Amino acid sequence: MLSKIIEEEDIDTAKRLIYNANHIVVTAHISPDGDAVGSTLGLYHFLTKIGKDAVVILPNRFPAFLNWMPGSDKIVIMEEKTAETVSLMKAADLVFCVDYNSIDRINGLKPLMEQSKAKKIMIDHHPYPGDFCDVTISYPEISSASELVFRFICRMGYFQEITLEGAECIYTGMMTDTGGFTYNSNSAEIYSIIYELINKGIDKDAIYRRVFNTYSADRMKLMGYCLSKMVVMPEEHTAYIVLTQEEKRRFNYKVGDTEGFVNMPLQIEGICKSVFVREDTDKVKLSFRSQGDVPVNTWAAEFGGGGHLNAAGGESYLSLEETIKKLVEIIKRDK
Repeated sequence: MLSKIIEEEDIDTAKRLIYNANHIVVTAHISPDGDAVGSTLGLYHFLTKIGKDAVVILPNRFPAFLNWMPGSDKIVIMEEKTAETVSLMKAADLVFCVDYNSIDRINGLKPLMEQSKAKKIMIDHHPYPGDFCDVTISYPEISSASELVFRFICRMGYFQEITLEGAECIYTGMMTDTGGFTYNSNSAEIYSIIYELINKGIDKDAIYRRVFNTYSADRMKLMGYCLSKMVVMPEEHTAYIVLTQEEKRRFNYKVGDTEGFVNMPLQIEGICKSVFVREDTDKVKLSFRSQGDVPVNTWAAEFGGGGHLNAAGGESYLSLEETIKKLVEIIKRDK
């Protein structure tokens, strides 16, 4: 039996909005990860199962290792299909905002969201949700948006309508957003949910292989290269890795190739904080991880981001050199 954490009033309102909706759009944040794709597709499969016209719209392309997920071929990518996105958003009378708590996190979708007259439901697990939805289902103590989608469907009384395809997507999101259940995953109820998903027919071992054992040779070489240039700061119990644009080109970088790299330094004895710094075309992306009760979301906040105690992210619009300088100063300050 799962805790009924979602307020009854929110469940009642959401059920009514879904029942009355004719065209539903499910959205997630820019640079969608496994949880963003898993949670939106899990919700999509449920909505279509109960006879609703639904579509998932994401701001940009997700990593190729998620292409196997049921329904991924039906996702509309705004950067690739702008006109279709505009049409779908105009027609929508209900929009789900999943795995993000700020309208700034959807980039090009933001003006369409602001102009939309559709009712909006947030399903998210990040702290400090913004006030832009009619229903805000926000619980930072929950491990992933995918777990929250499962709880949301069950609280509405629709557990039987979770299909195998939906279960596979939900499990993938839960697995990827906890590093294979190695952080933010101490709640016993997570494993109760996994039990139910296995009873739905998922093959958890096969899902792991599809996500983690399908990388290219270039990606493996890139991982080795990143480890070779890792900077370890023993006194600060921190390690960081920096990847430049030129280095990405050298290893034929594809979206998602650096997924999980930020976790690797945590395998070093005495290291409890890790940072991965990636130079992109228009910004510098920073990913933060930690172990135990050591926070890294405070560091992410200094780069305009946020997240959870052990997993967070931010962005810098300084040069790569200035970003690294700022990062090192923060690391030394908070040792």
